Amino acid sequence: MLASTLGIRLILLVGGTVPLPASYAVTSALSSLEVTNDSDSGDGFQMTFTLGKDRVVDYGLLLDGTFNPFNRVIIGVLLGVTPEVLIDGIITHHQVTPSNEPGMSTLTVTGKDVSVMLDLQEKNEKFENQPDSVIAMRLIAQYAQYGLIPQATPTFDIPLMIERIPRQQETDLRFIQRLAQRNGYVFYVEPLTFGVNTAYWGPENRLGLPQPALTMNMGHATNVTSLNFSHDAMAPVSTEGSIVEPITKTNIPIPSLPSLRVPPLALQPTPARRTVLLRDVANQGPTQAATSAVATTTRSPDSVTGSGELETVRYGGILRARKLVGVRGAGFSYNGNYYVKRVSHRIERGTYTQSFTLSREGTGALLPVVRP
Repeated sequence: MLASTLGIRLILLVGGTVPLPASYAVTSALSSLEVTNDSDSGDGFQMTFTLGKDRVVDYGLLLDGTFNPFNRVIIGVLLGVTPEVLIDGIITHHQVTPSNEPGMSTLTVTGKDVSVMLDLQEKNEKFENQPDSVIAMRLIAQYAQYGLIPQATPTFDIPLMIERIPRQQETDLRFIQRLAQRNGYVFYVEPLTFGVNTAYWGPENRLGLPQPALTMNMGHATNVTSLNFSHDAMAPVSTEGSIVEPITKTNIPIPSLPSLRVPPLALQPTPARRTVLLRDVANQGPTQAATSAVATTTRSPDSVTGSGELETVRYGGILRARKLVGVRGAGFSYNGNYYVKRVSHRIERGTYTQSFTLSREGTGALLPVVRP
């Protein structure tokens, strides 16, 4: 079993709509595995297996149908007593690399999280008199067979059909993402437990207890092997635009509104030096125009990003994307809490490392200490 020498056990389920524990032949052939949880690009996985011709005409792992495209794969780890699911995904691609050397042929299986099932069929639909949050909930509910539980933050702009009608001209996934983007929201699917997933549609979630701190320069408490930060002063933006009052034809300016990324994580947020013109809001109502301004501000990147790598055993747990984590030992400017944008889990026999990307809106620790 991969990483078993570290006291970490891999949990692998493979199959159709309801996956089952992988066979011994599958687990023993598995040589490496990588799972990426990314708040911007979605989640994915890649597994590499050694191949042997245990049947005359072909490789056994290919003939038994275990890794057929669109089979479901659930990958988890047991660290201590509590199992954690890294991804609930769908196989979308595999690659065979034969070799002249015995035992050196490989099968690489690649896939994405179950949200890929929402991205298969383009549709032409209209949604009359429904706010974006209701539309998103309706679309997600159609995929309950993949364990999706909708969690949508309400929106309050209700488009009356005599004024405008929201229309879908793409796949369900692309439409849900477009609805999220125009509200300054995000959409992702995240495992809740084995076979059950939260389909989150709402603002970037910065609430909750931060994860155990990423620590450097603190002797035996150090748990990261590398950590670096960058500060991009060009990242944040402000907005400028106006709407036209339909009766008097008066231009009403739209103030630059704050981002939906709350609560703040930095003591000194980077001021916005760039201004974006809201070019498509002149004929919108006040609520829709304000939503567009907030969404534009929210979609601009955080100015401070950090990246690094940790050893899972020294860290003592699984670092999760889309949650908060503290940093200590990096100096006042870069200590404090961050939002975890991305985590890549790389597992091989005897090793389990996690690389990560963090972000926040400025420098300076907002709190004097973080969760150790």
